[in-house]
Amino acid sequence: MVKGIDPTSHEPVYLQIAAHLKGLIQSGKFGPGDRLPTERQLGEEFGVARGTVREATRELQHQGLLEIQHGRGTFVRSRPPVRRLAGDRFARRHRDAGKAAYLAEMEGRKPEVEVLEIATLPSPPEIASRLQLSPGTPVLSRRRIYRADGGNPMEIATSYIPVGLAENTPITEENTGPGGIYARIEEQGFHLTRFVEDVCKRAPSSQEKRALELAGNVPVIHLIRTAYAVKNAGDAEVAVEVCDTVMAADCYQLSYELPAQ
Repeated sequence: MVKGIDPTSHEPVYLQIAAHLKGLIQSGKFGPGDRLPTERQLGEEFGVARGTVREATRELQHQGLLEIQHGRGTFVRSRPPVRRLAGDRFARRHRDAGKAAYLAEMEGRKPEVEVLEIATLPSPPEIASRLQLSPGTPVLSRRRIYRADGGNPMEIATSYIPVGLAENTPITEENTGPGGIYARIEEQGFHLTRFVEDVCKRAPSSQEKRALELAGNVPVIHLIRTAYAVKNAGDAEVAVEVCDTVMAADCYQLSYELPAQ
């Protein structure tokens, strides 16, 4: 049996190779910034065609472990994917400390947020439905792009907030202030109660691929989040914001903690 390959396994050969290479990375055999052997060398080592090796390295690229630099080779990522803790990133203690969610999850790194557009526009049907508004009701749209450590874009996010919640507040400005949008909403007497996220992985559109500067066949994570709040105890919840986010899948690991009840 060729090293790392089990011909009796039902698992595709490229995934077996990917698992073997992943083990070498996790053990430190290949460290951050190290270049892997060439496709030809790996093909000879595993006894497979170069195309099979390419599938294996693309799989690890999608997992955020490798980056493929055309003309230079395949390298172990210098930075691991961001572990996005869904149960913690919106904790009130972060807002109290003046940190919006992105700043909280980027501890130890250098986050960059660029506001691309702030505009009042008619709410698209899906956004209106999530905000419990009639289609076309005006909403404030805030479109941003996120980077870290001077690298490529990691995500693009567009928030939609009912105009009545946003007007005459820093939400309409480029810098929303300490704690971000949610801190400004709570300053108006609302108490955030929960967040609902719908998540899927898909191929990027051509526009998303350009905006996120995605290489090869890297997919995106499409996440739509709705934030709910109440103003007084006993009030019915209202939706106060919808955030439509597209993330480079090789930049993030999504982590959810779910109660067993």
